[in-house]
Amino acid sequence: MNRYLEVLKKYAVFGGRASRQEYWYFMLINLAITIALILVDAQLGQFDELIGLGLLSGIYTLLVMLPGLAVTVRRLHDTGRSGWWTLLGIVPLLGLVLLAFMVFDSQAGQNSYGPNPKEADG
Repeated sequence: MNRYLEVLKKYAVFGGRASRQEYWYFMLINLAITIALILVDAQLGQFDELIGLGLLSGIYTLLVMLPGLAVTVRRLHDTGRSGWWTLLGIVPLLGLVLLAFMVFDSQAGQNSYGPNPKEADG
């Protein structure tokens, strides 16, 4: 949960690097919260099947969109890539390349985006 909150504290920080652990914990907890809110929306009759979201889940999605984008850019920085690679997510099959980048290990040592977060943590 601390990793999730750390990402929210860095709400719109696009500079620096984010470790795999920081990125994937945020995404996992974000997914769990979204599913829970969709279930609540469905029970309240607020779920729209066309959009795939309801009132509560839609508001939550809008609130975490910017931190999610920021942590994705920082994760790309951690692998030594520009944040512009995030645009691959727009193209359906090329989005798989972006997913692969999220799984890659950190670039060792310091790179042009800052120090390695794994080395800073421990």
